[in-house]
Amino acid sequence: MNTPHFDAVLFDCDGVLVDSEPITNGVLRDMLAERGWLLTMDECMLQFVGKAVSDEAALIEQKTGMPVTEDWLASFRQRRNTALQAHVTAIPNVTDAVHRIHAGYGGRIACASGADRFKVELMLGQLGLLRYFEQRVFSGHEMPRSKPYPDVYLAAAAALAALPTRCAVVEDTLTGVCAGVAAGATVFAYVPHTSRHVDAAALRRAGAHHVFDDMALLPGLLGL
Repeated sequence: MNTPHFDAVLFDCDGVLVDSEPITNGVLRDMLAERGWLLTMDECMLQFVGKAVSDEAALIEQKTGMPVTEDWLASFRQRRNTALQAHVTAIPNVTDAVHRIHAGYGGRIACASGADRFKVELMLGQLGLLRYFEQRVFSGHEMPRSKPYPDVYLAAAAALAALPTRCAVVEDTLTGVCAGVAAGATVFAYVPHTSRHVDAAALRRAGAHHVFDDMALLPGLLGL
């Protein structure tokens, strides 16, 4: 059997494990349009992918002239969750990749997301992936700071008793790559060839160790 290259593997969720970004941003685009800020789908994703909506409150308020209240955020999450339950799918080839990495690393994997825990566990549970991350899901909403700060990755590494410098991080956005690099981890950036919203060169400049376009390649990149 091949030898793993790291002590633990830490996965982002949206865009890495689940194909949720178009769904979430479709809901957000509609809700912003209801407030008068009209964006195309591409514009919405370029602006918001990899970011928590609550962290962008000032921008939304500037563009719409309306306050981002807790009630509005709760309505967004409810509409988002309903859409995700109906339409979310796994990233191609990720289920087999996670299965192989979970086995090859003796279960030393975690999901470290900038999203709220309910959303992450809802999606992973619906797609049969949660069993690989049971008790090892970490949310940026529960940290002092969310991505691009390293807090969520540092918490995940500590829970696995792994030095951050001995962890691999799997990400797909500039925000997430910056968080993994700031944690001291080795970052692998997933950029599918169909992506129009992520600049692979920018991810490399931000410190991504390797950029790849197919989850089937990931176990080999991690030494399995």
